[in-house]
Amino acid sequence: MLNVHSHLLPEMKPEQKASADEIRMAENMFEKAFETRNQPEKLEWLRDAGMGLFIHWSVDSQLGCVISHSLVGASSDYVERFYTELPRTLEKGEWDFDHLAHVAKLAGFQYAVLTTKHHCGFCLWPSESTDFHVGNTEIGRDLVREYAEAFRKQGIKVGFYFSPEDFWFLRREGLTITRSPKEPYGPEVMEAYRRHLGIQMRELMENYGPVDVMFFDGGETMYGEDGISLQQYCMNIAWDLQPELLITRGAIPTPEQKLPEDGEDQTWEGCVTLGTAWQYQPTNETYKTGEEVIRLLTDTRAKGGTLLLNIGPDARGILCREQENILRELALWHFINGECIHSVRPWRVLCEEDAERKIYLLKKKDGSCVYGVIFGEKSWDRTQRREFILHSVRATAKTAVSVLGQSGELTEYHPELDAAPYFHQEDDGLHVCVMNAQRIYCGTQWRNPLVLKITNPDLA
Repeated sequence: MLNVHSHLLPEMKPEQKASADEIRMAENMFEKAFETRNQPEKLEWLRDAGMGLFIHWSVDSQLGCVISHSLVGASSDYVERFYTELPRTLEKGEWDFDHLAHVAKLAGFQYAVLTTKHHCGFCLWPSESTDFHVGNTEIGRDLVREYAEAFRKQGIKVGFYFSPEDFWFLRREGLTITRSPKEPYGPEVMEAYRRHLGIQMRELMENYGPVDVMFFDGGETMYGEDGISLQQYCMNIAWDLQPELLITRGAIPTPEQKLPEDGEDQTWEGCVTLGTAWQYQPTNETYKTGEEVIRLLTDTRAKGGTLLLNIGPDARGILCREQENILRELALWHFINGECIHSVRPWRVLCEEDAERKIYLLKKKDGSCVYGVIFGEKSWDRTQRREFILHSVRATAKTAVSVLGQSGELTEYHPELDAAPYFHQEDDGLHVCVMNAQRIYCGTQWRNPLVLKITNPDLA
């Protein structure tokens, strides 16, 4: 028998769990007060979208190290080599944003966010604000433009990540590279900082057509004399130039690597890596399995959030086989079950579970149906039936039950079997009996979760 639980975190390997700093950051996201010009309809769109693709890449991807952060506390010779040698050793590569956009479309992502400039200050477009940009490398192309054009062709909304903190600027000014200066920067430094960032923000907002989403990372603790932080300064430019822009980080909670334990009655975006690192890490990396990603996505949606799932192309712009395979496993599951991910809201309880299985519950935002995403049902082979009791769902006279992707009419090679779903209401809950009837894999059983669809339900 299933027990009702109000919260459940996805199960992950120990090395994939959030650090103490990430946990604190995630928790603080929901306690912070945000200044926002986000339009209500844009926030509603984000809640409906459910899935975004984060793409982390910068000049140091060729080293396979953490993006930008290796500069903090680095020796002067390391910093010098970072800014003078890495642009020269960056290969032309095989960038193919059309391919990334096709994979993203297949997997069900509704928007994407590219790191146009991370903390190190390297711009993925030819910027007039600095010589530290992609145009001064062998790549010699405007990667921001190619990304935007490719994803728009697939009908995927275009988002930009932008760091108001800029280590290249700090180096130019002879200042210590840090995200937490011991003393506030003086008025002259802050004015120069704003001029530098203002050029970049105007280039991004004026040269690439309508931008759907912006993600501002950093600068929220660095204030000018007018009390406006670097982050808010950049946000104001973005909204002034594109009033319909949706800003996520900086304007709504965006917990990183850690989801809230309970559902949140507000718009929020969870940012999580496919492996352990944001940027491509060729060694010592552990990727989530396809099932873990599906569970993470389901958990986020059942808590009312949108998942921004991160990938990291390698130094030559290629998505490694391990990452692409996981996205394609997600694509197969989404092709069958995508309707339980988009335009859904939390049900009264997050999930119902017993010792072995967990069923996440989500409802269509118009209340027309409830979805039950079944995890942990072991050895459920095709042609076999399973029965579930949902304590929080009550059938009505108009209720019907089905399994997403299945007709309920037959299962291949077994015409003698009854593949129809059955249900009946009892005092202890809604009893549902369904068959695993659809052949998804050849030679092995498809082990990713099946999804129940219960139409016209009532709360029990």
